[in-house]
Amino acid sequence: MSDDLIDGGSGLDRLFAKARACTLCQDVLPHGCRPVLRGSPTARLLIVGQAPGARVHASGIPWDDASGDRLRKWLAMDRPAFYDESRIAVVPMGLCYPGTMPKGGDYPPRPECAPLWHPPVLEALSGVRLTLLIGQYAQARYLGDRRKATMTETVANWREYGPAFLPLPHPSWRNTAWLNRNPWFGEELVPALRRRVTDALEG
Repeated sequence: MSDDLIDGGSGLDRLFAKARACTLCQDVLPHGCRPVLRGSPTARLLIVGQAPGARVHASGIPWDDASGDRLRKWLAMDRPAFYDESRIAVVPMGLCYPGTMPKGGDYPPRPECAPLWHPPVLEALSGVRLTLLIGQYAQARYLGDRRKATMTETVANWREYGPAFLPLPHPSWRNTAWLNRNPWFGEELVPALRRRVTDALEG
């Protein structure tokens, strides 16, 4: 792990403090910098999403919005369990809210973020057994050439990426139509997701 990211080898807390103080993109983020991430060295599950939305930017709590409610429903997990940092880490592709596009929907995560922060953070999260890759940006980074031509195909072929990874669609309300068009997700993948998460957390 790079010494310029962790001074004196004092561990994940210092690394997270440095990440939360990051201002690399301050000149291009319309709402300023507020990096949001959490976890501990004992975490067994890692959730890699896209980037914080407006509500998460305001609260500083990851997945503190309707998308988080749907994700927790998929996981069959209440808020106290979901926010137990000793078991679950959350590190999005972009740590800060990128702002909303004029026609709706958020901008993509800043491209500078994951190359800078993910390698040292993932090295420090050495106990992770399962990583949920939520959305196309996380899947592109962590599956690379192994992902399929579309996000739907990647998620439909989720069995190919175990045991380390499990790709998921974003739980945004904007994907409600996708969920309705793909009933196999709720019928097949969600039960498997719950089993895989339980195995990772309790195994």
